[in-house]
Amino acid sequence: MANHMIGWDIGGAHLKAACLNKEGKVLAVYQESCPLWQGLDTLEKALIAILARLPTQELNHAITMTGELVDLFADRAQGVHEIITLMQEVLAQPSFAVYAGLLGFVAANAIESKHIDAIASANWLASASYVAQQLEQGLFVDMGSTTTDILLLTNHQVDAIGYTDFQRLASSELVYTGLVRTAVMAVVQSVSFSGTEVGVMSEYFATMADVYRLTHELNEFHDQNETADGDAKTEQASAKRLARMIGCDLQDFTLQEWQELAYAIREQQLARIQAACQKQLQRVPDNMQTPLIGAGIGRFLVQEIAQRLGLGYIDFEDLFATPCEPTEMSIADCAPAVAVAYLAIEAKFC
Repeated sequence: MANHMIGWDIGGAHLKAACLNKEGKVLAVYQESCPLWQGLDTLEKALIAILARLPTQELNHAITMTGELVDLFADRAQGVHEIITLMQEVLAQPSFAVYAGLLGFVAANAIESKHIDAIASANWLASASYVAQQLEQGLFVDMGSTTTDILLLTNHQVDAIGYTDFQRLASSELVYTGLVRTAVMAVVQSVSFSGTEVGVMSEYFATMADVYRLTHELNEFHDQNETADGDAKTEQASAKRLARMIGCDLQDFTLQEWQELAYAIREQQLARIQAACQKQLQRVPDNMQTPLIGAGIGRFLVQEIAQRLGLGYIDFEDLFATPCEPTEMSIADCAPAVAVAYLAIEAKFC
């Protein structure tokens, strides 16, 4: 077996990677911006950037993906095939481990049409499966830049209702809202501000990164995307963008008042995620105290939800004996990449 396993989580907006040694210890995690809808060259560029930071020893690779969903591709099947083909070319390896959800791992050069649905957008199952190995019961909540996954864990198993994106959207196990990329207009239609309820414009004027920048909860390393207007990533610029959402200019109110608007928007996003969590918790017997396990860059909100519900909180990071090499990203920020590498080592797929 090679000295290291590299787990890749290939998203539509970011590429994440985790480097684990053969004993399963996480050595480092990485993230690069990868706006895949702009072309496969964005993925190639991100891959090359991360590969340049990896150890020079012989490496094994395991991948999971959600990037097949971007509108660069005609359908998911084309996306899966083209992403895997590019990975084979850039890694200079015809075969590596591809995570296919309930089917386990499939060699990249042995993928057939029957595997496509299982491979597409299965990264959530890798993360939840790892957590289920460590904990008997819990509600796993991974809030990233774009989406939030909410999975019930029962008897060391992932107790999922849905598996495809369609099924998971229907079951509320996938809530399409995130900490950075989500447009504000997708979170609120009206908001309480300056003593009145104000309608919110259905325009791409601001994102949730602007909201969390104003609440001072955004780690700037996590915001690798362009702003809605292409302007600066400062509090003043974020306030200006939020002001447009309600038909105002920056100077119409004070910065403190714009921060109050940000908190009002934050509350609506938090309430939506909390409601989805409560929907899953309704499936748990009343006498069972189910902790929330938080992952992703938005896990501080998961911790807040746990407090509101009177439940315990466990950080994904705490499920590992030792921390990895300090970088701008943490183990919990890159949960699917870490999990897919760990599961591949466990499955002896090399």
